[in-house]
Amino acid sequence: MNMILLVLILANVVISYKGWNDLYFFRKYEFHIGSIRAGEQIRMLTSGFLHVDASHLIFNMLTLYFFAPVVIGFLGTFSFVLVYFGSLVFGSLLTMSFHKNDYSYRAVGASGAVTGVLYSAILLQPDMMLGLFFVIPIPAYLFGILYLFYSIYGMKAQNDNIGHTAHFGGAVGGYVITLVKEPQLLVEHTLMVILLAIPIVLLFILEKRGKL
Repeated sequence: MNMILLVLILANVVISYKGWNDLYFFRKYEFHIGSIRAGEQIRMLTSGFLHVDASHLIFNMLTLYFFAPVVIGFLGTFSFVLVYFGSLVFGSLLTMSFHKNDYSYRAVGASGAVTGVLYSAILLQPDMMLGLFFVIPIPAYLFGILYLFYSIYGMKAQNDNIGHTAHFGGAVGGYVITLVKEPQLLVEHTLMVILLAIPIVLLFILEKRGKL
């Protein structure tokens, strides 16, 4: 496994575990609109290494484990780190944009960064196949699209502490950064570029119509 990928996974595991056992630590570094607007912008990064519970952590880290090698293989380690942290920042910025007046809004998770890596990998290798629940074959691009539709549901339901809005910001980040790094994908994988844009466009339509 790539050393940088291993470090990122371990950081997520260690910091999340610390948060589960130390509520003060969890509250100090989670994404919280009121605290961020009061000057604690560091939460926009640190919240990306905290998770609600083990299942939330495992899902994100497995997704990262499967897709990161594709990005690293095509773009190299430096660009992978750029996609990861760029997507994390995009996710936090979109969350701030959507919830800026909800001072009590809280969220955690690496979802923004991971979704950015997921989108990047699918753009780079659109013919990948995954095993849904490790059994059912499913095209990677379909998994990515379904992942974001699940995020729309989570944003509408607002029944957990997971940063669903960050999924979209991360997707936009991974999408844009990858296309900037590899603009030939617009020609080589035109259909995939369009398909992956659909849930992103749908999000902004729903938001503009007040459906979120």
